[in-house]
Amino acid sequence: MIVLRPGAVTLSQWREIFHGAPARLEESAFSAIAASAAVVETLIARGEPVYGVNTGFGKLASITIAAADLAQLQRNIVLSHAAGVGAPAPVAVVRLMMALKAASLGRGASGVRAETVRMLEAMLARDVTPVVPGQGSVGASGDLAPLSHMAAAMIGVGEIDVGGARLPAAEALAQAGLSPLTLGPKEGLALLNGTQYSTALALAALFKCETLFQTALITGALSTEAAKGSDAPFDARIHALRGHAGQAACADALQKLMEGSAIRASHLENDARVQDPYCLRCQPQVMGAAFDILRNVAATLEVEANGVTDNPLIITEDGSALSGGNFHAEPVAFAADIMALAMCEIGSLAERRVAMLVDPALSGLPAFLTPKPGLNSGFMIPQVTAAALVSENKQMASPASVDSIPTSANQEDHVSMAAHGARRLLPMADNLTRVLAIEALAAAQGCDFHAPLRSSAALESARAAIRDAAPHLDEDRYFYPDIENAAALVANGDLIKASGAALPTLWPAQ
Repeated sequence: MIVLRPGAVTLSQWREIFHGAPARLEESAFSAIAASAAVVETLIARGEPVYGVNTGFGKLASITIAAADLAQLQRNIVLSHAAGVGAPAPVAVVRLMMALKAASLGRGASGVRAETVRMLEAMLARDVTPVVPGQGSVGASGDLAPLSHMAAAMIGVGEIDVGGARLPAAEALAQAGLSPLTLGPKEGLALLNGTQYSTALALAALFKCETLFQTALITGALSTEAAKGSDAPFDARIHALRGHAGQAACADALQKLMEGSAIRASHLENDARVQDPYCLRCQPQVMGAAFDILRNVAATLEVEANGVTDNPLIITEDGSALSGGNFHAEPVAFAADIMALAMCEIGSLAERRVAMLVDPALSGLPAFLTPKPGLNSGFMIPQVTAAALVSENKQMASPASVDSIPTSANQEDHVSMAAHGARRLLPMADNLTRVLAIEALAAAQGCDFHAPLRSSAALESARAAIRDAAPHLDEDRYFYPDIENAAALVANGDLIKASGAALPTLWPAQ
């Protein structure tokens, strides 16, 4: 059980929730929740206009709502805003979104009652997950449509996923022993206003990104061995002179991955080649640059995940309600764009290594890594597939944050497009996974030709795991299962585990 301390949840804890761990707020949070709900009741009793509590929404904020209609107002905003379209977001992403929303409400600045947060906790505990259409958010005034579908399920409207089956929300809640929530003042607005959908998507991609980044160091080192490349470009003195921390960390990791290699020792002297191609030689520079910006992304998303991003905010110290713009997801949009660029470059460099390995003029290996080229095509088309996936990622990596379109009759005249930027990241991660899977297969195949010479202990352990997933390619065979088996090895982090290597992490141990 992950116990969420609002404002202080770590990325490691969010990752555990994404991978299915149950979660709840720490009990001490409920005093702050109760205090903010009491402020809302006081403001209503005074009859003061408070946006979204006793007024309309967006361009309709100047319309005052009668006290008798306040509950209907909150139900109406949920129903009217549940206008998302497209394929549902993955269950794991929606669960993470719900936990993020609970933690945000737990800061005691949203004016909701304890029972509303308890409903989120209960749904998480019983694996009752709202079906949330993936499209419809522009990333300001929060992720309105996706979060509205979450809130709709809480009041018994829409659909809920239960063990992979989609049921009417009211039926699913009843099966789980839950009653639909009746929303109090401000609660509909608090639930659907915020950046939790964009942030959940971006976090999900970040968690995958760390695994892919570390895997790319392993496959890159293995490709260097297959091509009998040099480890001299990984010398710490080179990177100290430039000064980028990520570059130095990646160079150190690559050098340690190759440490003790008999393949490297075999061409340490009298090698006619003076310099390796950039895809080998510049790995620390490219991967290091990606590492540094991904670390910045992780820091941004950790702050965002712990923030309060609805509107208006309830300030319990003086009993006020402040209207602002914390729902604007520009930080998440920038983070998503940066992540897309990093994944693009990691894959681009990996594909260039595959292209180098299949070219005998560059690698010194048999053409297309097959003992009998001509009769066999070997790795000819896997390299084409890698190229296709890399180009697909390039097309998806165009920045989303530079786009904006006015909404709500120009009241909301600048938006972040964070949801767009974050939603493309998981498909990009899937593409990168298969690019690295193809590189792992190609690099292992290349190293096979150097037998009986062996690489380092770490890389030989990684190569053994690759060989468990797919045997050496002697003759052409149906290639699809090999790629998919290797992709599972990459996606699950099993290649990293097999190597036993200590690799750079995107955020400090927590």
